[in-house]
Amino acid sequence: MAEKKADHVVLLPWSAFGHLMPHFQLSLALAKAGVHVSFISTPKNLNRLPGIPPSLSPFITLVPIPLPKLPGDPLPEGAEATVDIPFDKIPFLKLSLDLAEPSVRKFVADHPNPPDWMIVDFNATWICDISREFRIPIVFFRVLSPGFLAFFAHVLGSGLPLSEIGSLMSPPIISGSTVAFRRYEAAKIHADLFEKNDSGMSDRERVTKIISGSRAIAVRSCYEFDVDYLKLYSIFCGKRVIPLGFLPPEKPQKSEFEADSPWKSTFEWLDHQSPQSVVFVGFGSECKLTKDQIHKIARGLELSELPFLWSLRKPDWAGDSDALPAGFQDRTAERGIVRMGWAPQMEILGHPAIGGCFFHGGWGSAIEALQFGHRLVLLPFIVDQPLNARLLVEKGVAVEVERKEEDGSFSGEDIAKALKEAMASEEGEKIRRRATEMSAIFGDTKLHQRYIEEFVEFLKNGDSNQ
Repeated sequence: MAEKKADHVVLLPWSAFGHLMPHFQLSLALAKAGVHVSFISTPKNLNRLPGIPPSLSPFITLVPIPLPKLPGDPLPEGAEATVDIPFDKIPFLKLSLDLAEPSVRKFVADHPNPPDWMIVDFNATWICDISREFRIPIVFFRVLSPGFLAFFAHVLGSGLPLSEIGSLMSPPIISGSTVAFRRYEAAKIHADLFEKNDSGMSDRERVTKIISGSRAIAVRSCYEFDVDYLKLYSIFCGKRVIPLGFLPPEKPQKSEFEADSPWKSTFEWLDHQSPQSVVFVGFGSECKLTKDQIHKIARGLELSELPFLWSLRKPDWAGDSDALPAGFQDRTAERGIVRMGWAPQMEILGHPAIGGCFFHGGWGSAIEALQFGHRLVLLPFIVDQPLNARLLVEKGVAVEVERKEEDGSFSGEDIAKALKEAMASEEGEKIRRRATEMSAIFGDTKLHQRYIEEFVEFLKNGDSNQ
């Protein structure tokens, strides 16, 4: 087969920052390999991405497409990503992006250098029509963990009854696997993934259509971390599966903060803490915690008696002073700091005082934390987070907060128990050693570069069966 060009690749991510950022990191990696990338998203999403390094700017073009308005304006004004909307409005964002097909089609048709490949996410099923019309092959980029992917490929490919939530409670056929939903999680995820929503399609229908129209599936993982789940996923999905490595964000240079910046004093406080003693707490911007959940997290941190740094996004329901329980900051002032709003997360993770991370189990956050070898304490809430948590516990790098089986409820005492187990117990020391071992994989830039080089070779040569 003659060598195929890979001069120009279009990336089209789903409008959630857990998807936008991995696509952006893939864009940077492809640009470093000399591939020209057109990164398509809405104007507001593009403005919120990190800056492109000057050396790579000739290879990456940010392509803004307007987000079409829906009748009745079910989305809030200015909302262009999941972070901007309540969870129950997400189907309307999918529906709005479905109406963006003409803009993308026009970009492809009018571009003087037509794309050689399109790398796409799960939502834009109409990309399959553009692919056929312009004879441009598709790679489906799955930003999710291999445990999550293998679990659902197993469910869909093994003939389990999809109408029953019990099908979501059985681990895949891997020895010792615990990667499955609990009953309180299965009912919610069944509705989210298998039932039609306000967008007119279920997520399962979207994923199935994209897989069918794809030449290959790219996965944000590597064989050094996991073999069994990747192999199982490949068997059940029936497509070539190409690991990309973890696409870890680059470790930052130390920043100089203004004298009056709260982060200057925060890092000075970290400088005085013992090595690997502080828990970094961060549930991100996508995880919209309720008042009860935040107050239980606060109670858990207080009861644990561990030093902590909590990066907290101010909740929509909170005023200036009632996001946290009354007196919490006064009672924990000598060993803990709470910072509202934006946080220099990678610099925090890279500080030698940080020893553990308490978060929701999102795959991107796990990759960032394990890049530095931190122990993980996990309190999952939505979509892939529960399966990620079970995978990371299996791998020996995490503790999951215990919850009641009947309804998934938890207490501050449950959180404190998990924190102390990870950070101040004999078992926690085993987790620390295992996380340190994993950092040699997650932080190995040469390893991940090799995976990107192999992917670029695939883009050039395609599949020998095609």
